[in-house]
Amino acid sequence: MTETSRAREIWIDWMRVAACFMVIVVHSTEPFYLGGDGSLILTKTDAIWSSFFDSFVRACVPLFIIASSYLQFPLHYSAGEFLRRRAVRILIPFALWTVVYALVWGEPVENFKNLLMNFNYASGHLWFVYMLIGVYMLMPLLSPWAEKVEKKELQVYLGIWLFTTLIPLLRDWLSGGEFAVIYGPSGLPRQTLFPLWGEASWNGYGTFYYISGFIGYLLLGLYFRRFVGELSWKKTLAIAIPSYLAGFAISFGGFLRRVLETAEGTFPVGGLVEKAVWWETTWCNDTIGVVLMTVAWVLIFKKFKSEGKFYSKVLLPVSKASYGIYLSHLLILVPVCGWFRSHLGLGLDGCLGIWTTPVQIMASAIIGFTCTAIVSILLQKIPKAGKYIIG
Repeated sequence: MTETSRAREIWIDWMRVAACFMVIVVHSTEPFYLGGDGSLILTKTDAIWSSFFDSFVRACVPLFIIASSYLQFPLHYSAGEFLRRRAVRILIPFALWTVVYALVWGEPVENFKNLLMNFNYASGHLWFVYMLIGVYMLMPLLSPWAEKVEKKELQVYLGIWLFTTLIPLLRDWLSGGEFAVIYGPSGLPRQTLFPLWGEASWNGYGTFYYISGFIGYLLLGLYFRRFVGELSWKKTLAIAIPSYLAGFAISFGGFLRRVLETAEGTFPVGGLVEKAVWWETTWCNDTIGVVLMTVAWVLIFKKFKSEGKFYSKVLLPVSKASYGIYLSHLLILVPVCGWFRSHLGLGLDGCLGIWTTPVQIMASAIIGFTCTAIVSILLQKIPKAGKYIIG
């Protein structure tokens, strides 16, 4: 069921805009732990600030999946119609902005060669679209079941999926942590796969492969729509606050512990990008901390019902342009972040001392988000072409 076929879900618009801003906060934080040969943190203070801001908003991508699931799953029209609509809404703007990034950043010829197999790594945020397409392709297959599934049955599947969010942490522990990193064909590092429950060198599809990852957020969105009614603020906060704090502690503590373990008391700390890959273990979208924070955010946003002038004049247009904001924001954010770093300085040596890093992160995110939103809304208003540019 789509927003055009029923009353608009106001809280989804609030959540979608917030998720967009969260994504931009994530990317505003990255310069403070990515750099040098791949990973670089200048001071212990920067490590703390990076872990704080990135952990705080790490549920951003799952919130997009929850929104799509809540509004569209199970399908109420044919698979062909659904995929056609998604192709127009998702693939055409994606193809356009992929070309823009390929031309603007890096070597265009090499970029276009790489696009035959994957996204352009200079615009790494575009991985999201590939994942989203995969989720959309599964929706028609799962919709008949989703229409009939009972609450307890869905809870069982969600429980199994929740267990799988512990597996990345278990692999990290069993494989020895930081040094369990190899380079794939892309040249980007990934942790080695410690085989679990049927996995082997000749089989990567173990017991929990098919019910892990983002498919769980699809089911979670379904659960919220069908079985979570209107909760009071008291009950909402009683669930959301402990859930969020627990998730934040796992994400924040996990990143910071790994950084301090790598630093061994000495900063700056850095190295090849695989160090950052290891530091980010508890930030991954398929880990328990991010899931707990996602649940908390959804419960909170479900209480947002306001649809006054601010909603209709500001928030709703931004929500409608949110996909375009996601696709295009790095083109604005990167120079904004660079400007702040050059004018405010870095780390404790910056002009604001201990506050230099958080001010840079939030100022870059706010300005980057605002400018990108304005540009995206204006582009979307272009007659006939706007929907193909922004979605």
